[in-house]
Amino acid sequence: MIWDGLNRRRFPRVVYPCLIKLLSKTGRAKNLLTHTENIGIGGACVIIKQEVNLFSDVELEIDLLDTGEHVKAAGKVVWVVRRQSRETIKPMFYDVGIEFVNLDQQHKDHLKTTIDRIIKNGATVLKALY
Repeated sequence: MIWDGLNRRRFPRVVYPCLIKLLSKTGRAKNLLTHTENIGIGGACVIIKQEVNLFSDVELEIDLLDTGEHVKAAGKVVWVVRRQSRETIKPMFYDVGIEFVNLDQQHKDHLKTTIDRIIKNGATVLKALY
């Protein structure tokens, strides 16, 4: 069965593996340094080695790998999908969809400028369905 929930986003995203630091607002999760699978104005898909709770609140610090400041935002985990592992000795990974919550205008503008630039340079764009 194929789950199509991953593509039901309000904002298009670009395939762009930038660095991201993730911290649970409840303090239960450790700081996680990972990378994005894709990112957009409304949120990001990150790849992590531990499962996180659906609808948990998180704090994000995103390094867009440009000369600007890191984007800092609050977020909410809106989906979690365990990747299929074909090898028993490698760790299990999870794709985690995070929706940005109350992203301030300065960080939103920085994110939009970066996304526009990487689209112009030929990045793959994941279209929004609605």
